[in-house]
Amino acid sequence: MRIGVLSDTHGQVRHTQNAVRMLESLEVELVLHCGDIGSAAVVELFASWPTHFVFGNVDDPSALGEAILAAKQICHERFGQLELVGRRIAFLHGDDVGLLNETATAGKWDLVCHGHTHVARQQRLGRTLVLNPGAVYRASPHTIACVELPQVEATVMEV
Repeated sequence: MRIGVLSDTHGQVRHTQNAVRMLESLEVELVLHCGDIGSAAVVELFASWPTHFVFGNVDDPSALGEAILAAKQICHERFGQLELVGRRIAFLHGDDVGLLNETATAGKWDLVCHGHTHVARQQRLGRTLVLNPGAVYRASPHTIACVELPQVEATVMEV
């Protein structure tokens, strides 16, 4: 299974459209958005897939929560968790550094995805791959990630 992971779109439709086109070309089956969504217009761009959203520190939970539900997508508030093809995945924005560190070092997740720093990174902590896809906006370069499951192999790529 191939999933797309992105973060920090900050309401920027044009930049997010570029990321969506890349996700389409990668033929992902599901998308995780790790927060700082920024606007309902961004939510609507993910209609092609089941998309799981968490809120970031700049998001308005009430307005975006309604937009996510109206788009028939999944809103996990500030912390999301899924099990896909036998792999346990947690995702959050990452602005709560304590929660991010606790999640990354808990030893119960195969993949922990986060955003917030606008800097892409991959780090193995025991069995857990900690992945920051970078940012779709306010970064240089603009990046997203693709994860192959069940292998838990991630590739960060420039949009």
